[in-house]
Amino acid sequence: MAEFKIGDRVTAIYKTGKYIGEITEERPQHYLVRVLAVKKHPMQGDLHNPKSADVLVFHERRALAFREQANIPKQMVKHFEDEVPEYQTSLKEAINVMKKELNENPSEWAEMSLKMIDSLEKDYFK
Repeated sequence: MAEFKIGDRVTAIYKTGKYIGEITEERPQHYLVRVLAVKKHPMQGDLHNPKSADVLVFHERRALAFREQANIPKQMVKHFEDEVPEYQTSLKEAINVMKKELNENPSEWAEMSLKMIDSLEKDYFK
């Protein structure tokens, strides 16, 4: 497993989202990563029943915010060498990719997810 140091630029998977960030602290099993951009927006709904609409609570899943820090398991962190995109631009692109995928999936889960994303967009891009 790659070793990282504070300040390294990385990609990090947190729950079902993927982010570009920088390491701010090393912990025994995790790296504390400060979010700089969004690679993949988190999936909507119940994490324990992915892509299912038949759940007790259909959760709205927000992307981590710009400069928000998250504890990421070490195995979910990889080196990132490219240019870091601007946060809002990366968030909009990640949402557009997700919406395109959801629109191609004729399911109740996709329909509910699109409603959640529409709501999140109103909040993200006021």
